[in-house]
Amino acid sequence: MLKSCKNITNQPVKKLVWLPDPGKGPKSGWDSWQCAYNDSMFSSQTSSKDLPARVQRALLEDCRLDPGKPLLAGVSGGPDSLTLLTLLAQLGWQVHAAHFDHHLRPESAMEAGRVAEAAQRLNVPFLSGEGDVAVLACECKLSLEEAARKVRYGFLFDCARRISAQAVVVGHTASDQVETVLMHILRGAGLSGLKGMAPLSQQEGWDPQIPLARPLLRVWREEIEQFCRDNSLEPLQDASNSDTAFFRNRLRHELIPTLEGYNPQFRAALLRSTALLTGDWEVVEGALDEAWVDCWQASGAGYAAFKLATLRGLAPGLLRGLLRRACAKMRPGLRDIDFEDVERAAGCVLSPSRSAETDWVSGLRLFVEEDRLYLEEPGTAPIPAHWPQLAGLKDVLLEAPGRIELANGFSLEAERFAEAPDNFSDVGQDEIWLDEARLSLPFVVHAARPGERFEPLGMGGKSQKLSDLWINARIPRRARELWPLVCSGERIAWIVGLRSSHPFRVGPDSQAVVRLRLVRPV
Repeated sequence: MLKSCKNITNQPVKKLVWLPDPGKGPKSGWDSWQCAYNDSMFSSQTSSKDLPARVQRALLEDCRLDPGKPLLAGVSGGPDSLTLLTLLAQLGWQVHAAHFDHHLRPESAMEAGRVAEAAQRLNVPFLSGEGDVAVLACECKLSLEEAARKVRYGFLFDCARRISAQAVVVGHTASDQVETVLMHILRGAGLSGLKGMAPLSQQEGWDPQIPLARPLLRVWREEIEQFCRDNSLEPLQDASNSDTAFFRNRLRHELIPTLEGYNPQFRAALLRSTALLTGDWEVVEGALDEAWVDCWQASGAGYAAFKLATLRGLAPGLLRGLLRRACAKMRPGLRDIDFEDVERAAGCVLSPSRSAETDWVSGLRLFVEEDRLYLEEPGTAPIPAHWPQLAGLKDVLLEAPGRIELANGFSLEAERFAEAPDNFSDVGQDEIWLDEARLSLPFVVHAARPGERFEPLGMGGKSQKLSDLWINARIPRRARELWPLVCSGERIAWIVGLRSSHPFRVGPDSQAVVRLRLVRPV
């Protein structure tokens, strides 16, 4: 049983079975087929007779695959994947079949055996894996479909790495493409959703080197079924494909036939539209690549930071696209980010709330800080290097003279002088002078405490809540917890780098003084 929720995209293969040597496969070479493509690829009335030639051309031209390198085919045993495996074997590609048993149906083990038998008949090496997807979905709070997809693709790409495959190939068809785009239309989608699935794509989160190929995107489901009959194939039939309780099935069995009543070539027309929009999307992607380079500031484990001013100068469409891309990089397995979620993120960029923080999607957090927008797993974005921070919550004594070390290379120094300097014109925020006679030494350096108050210099001894000072100074919440406070007795003498205290000020009658200085890393 698969138990890990943190990395379910890269689950190990639970069972590995090898069948005959791929060198003993069918003799027909890929170059023996004549590849003739024309506008019939958009017709939903195409015959399956020229299917091998069309698929061969798709493999070479659409998917840009090399017939001399191995492929890993994901095979469920249904008509689409069984047809794909058979065609790859007939065309002489170095194909390996892989099947994952999700343990979702009592007959799943029998189905895995059927796929193994099909691979054996084709003389194709076979790999199999299994896992209890229902348990994983429950533990990780995912839908069954999403959990199954994550584990299945994690398994397929793991197998692909094992055999040094150039790509993982799957059996998505033109019919699947039409249904997918129609689903996106009904749910509301931008250009990226309306263009549908690409014949070759790099899948975020699966493998940076191995792409996912879909060579059947120009093939209709009717052609697949005819090919199975013509070649005496016996694919597995999933009874749930007829259940109209599922959204996709309602589209397939109810909505699409209704739309074909208005236009008998509706599916072909929609497929043409996806081809046109794909070209448009490539233009947008180019602009988005440039925007990403211009806006990116920094990134690390669990976070990314972007230049706020540059983001605010983007056209709305580019800003939405960049936010979607950032989310995809942080959450590779997340699908279908809602329009409302993207608009909420755009609002954080353009008109941040008083807290400048937004809990976004899938546990991610957006916040504006100084001149940056951060997207992070909560708590992962580093504190900016110019902010002083304590190394921990424990109080630290600072003698005068003396020195203590803070986090990230900062330090605090205290020095005693017999008299105050003539003037303080050169004193900046990193240095203050205090009247020693008013102090209780040694200093205590600690982190902020709930309800703590402070008497800022220049307010005539009036106090204010420390929380109000943080807000007025625009110090983000995440920096406040470990911001160093230098105290004399129970009173704050210095909020390091920000404000000094009125009670300990140097006056005309002051004699011995103490200088506190924040030393920044070189």
